[in-house]
Amino acid sequence: MSGHSKWATTKHKKAAIDAKRGKLFAKMIKNIEVAARTGGGDPGGNPTLFDAIQKAKKNSVPIDNINRAVKRGSGAEAGGADYTTIMYEGYGPNGVAVLIECLTDNRNRAASDVRVAMTRNGGSMADPGSVSYMFSRKGVIVVAKGDQLDEDTVLDAVLDAGAEEVNDLGENFEVISEATDLVAVRTALQAADIDYDSAEASFVPSVQVELDADGARKIFKLIDALEDSDDVQNVFANFDLSPAVVAELDEDE
Repeated sequence: MSGHSKWATTKHKKAAIDAKRGKLFAKMIKNIEVAARTGGGDPGGNPTLFDAIQKAKKNSVPIDNINRAVKRGSGAEAGGADYTTIMYEGYGPNGVAVLIECLTDNRNRAASDVRVAMTRNGGSMADPGSVSYMFSRKGVIVVAKGDQLDEDTVLDAVLDAGAEEVNDLGENFEVISEATDLVAVRTALQAADIDYDSAEASFVPSVQVELDADGARKIFKLIDALEDSDDVQNVFANFDLSPAVVAELDEDE
């Protein structure tokens, strides 16, 4: 099980009970606003906006908040901020490579938040390009398991659409594709009446660092600290966890 997958699954599980739910909502709303500004306010003609809205709905973001974000982003309503995407690179405990994706209207604040979170939690900043080469931009779709849904069924639905692999994450399936095939793969799932929780472009590591439970707890603490910043939209890391370590971590929850 890859580190990015374990963390995505853990976040998904925590979302419903986490005290930071309001912060999670705010980040999803920001995603919607930026997608609408970049590609227009019509989800039918803007796949990125469509997926951002679907993810927000799956996480129970109120529909009024979603609609207002679309209007702000598309210019139909005043109040939209001018967000910029910034990528920071660094290393966490045990040499884990970390990519930090920020969506911010204040570069100085974002840089400060990231640096403080890294240095206080056993991490260090790295020069641009020194970490990112270990990651590839991929389409990642998370499909919740159902009673009648198995890995072969998901694979059959998406293989001809460009999917590269389907991973079993325990409670979910993860479908990986080239980022350019994301919409086609997502559309293939819809055509097969297979529901999905999220579909988005992500950074998937090509080289991974095996961690024990203590190392995993340290990297989770670092990622938590980074994601506590309103400016940090996503964190990607290249750690890997064995089934035994995952089981030990599950006992912590």
